[in-house]
Amino acid sequence: MSREVHVQFWERVGVRFPRATHLPLYRQEKMSVRWGASISRKSMARWVEVVAEWLKPIYNRMREQLLQGDYLQADETPVRYHDPDIKKGKTEQGWLWAMSRPGGDVIFQWRLSRRHGEGVKLLGDYKGVLQSDGYEAYRAYAASRPDVTWVGCWAHARRRFREALQESPVAAGFILQLIGNLYHMERTWDEKALTGARVRAARRQSDFPMTLGLLKKTLLVLRRRALPRSGLGKACQYMLNHWEQLVRHCQHGQTRLDTNLMENAIRPTAIGKKNWMFIGHPQAGERSAIIYSIVGSCQRHNIDPLLYLRDVLTRLPTMSNQDDLASLCPGQWQTPRS
Repeated sequence: MSREVHVQFWERVGVRFPRATHLPLYRQEKMSVRWGASISRKSMARWVEVVAEWLKPIYNRMREQLLQGDYLQADETPVRYHDPDIKKGKTEQGWLWAMSRPGGDVIFQWRLSRRHGEGVKLLGDYKGVLQSDGYEAYRAYAASRPDVTWVGCWAHARRRFREALQESPVAAGFILQLIGNLYHMERTWDEKALTGARVRAARRQSDFPMTLGLLKKTLLVLRRRALPRSGLGKACQYMLNHWEQLVRHCQHGQTRLDTNLMENAIRPTAIGKKNWMFIGHPQAGERSAIIYSIVGSCQRHNIDPLLYLRDVLTRLPTMSNQDDLASLCPGQWQTPRS
């Protein structure tokens, strides 16, 4: 069955990639009894370890390809972990740092903290446009590298005005209309296939200034009138604090106005956290990051993870260190004809 037919079948019955269900191993151990062949949790944990090790070269190649581009989106999400060697019965806070670009693969990296230095480990010597929310780690990374331009996320700025709608419906609503005008122009250009970076940058430079000028004047007026601790006051202050990063989109036509695609790639981890609660050991975090990267990238490219893994894990043992793994990355993988 081809990839397209397989995907269409599951979508027709209302299920999207049913195998990527984030089930913890202890639950799969119980389910295996009903399948007619009891499989121990220890055996499955060993399989996960081996598969992650086999996939690591592909994972590293995916990261290299992302860093070679000129545009990246980055984000991070908390994940609890349990280190039995330190505190019995208690969990600690770890982090999955993630990076991607629209249409590209997704890379997760496991870290035990959210310190600024972890952003450096994620991004390395990247050169290009970096987009993120307002977290200072990304600001610091870009500030220390002249070849990196940091741009902001309009969705994060917009979200605060959505939250302020109930207390200030007129003022917050007007700001949302102005931001919506920017998105309307972007959708119009998409419909006209004006997707080239130079063309999009030129359109932004010619069509955005009027809306952006009115938006900033309104923000300054509302900030003076609103209470600093009110929802509207905080929303205005946040957008003005990040104004320089937000308007930089006018200079870079390859960017998206927001990091929603990145957040969508991270969102499945929230389902996992509800099911398996925490990572069993900090060393298992890297294995989880590798497998999340592979499965998340497959889903972004509408690839059934099982079809992909079945093919790749069959081919990897026959390959040498000299073989180029680019064709095995989800973004470039082709469904075998057989």
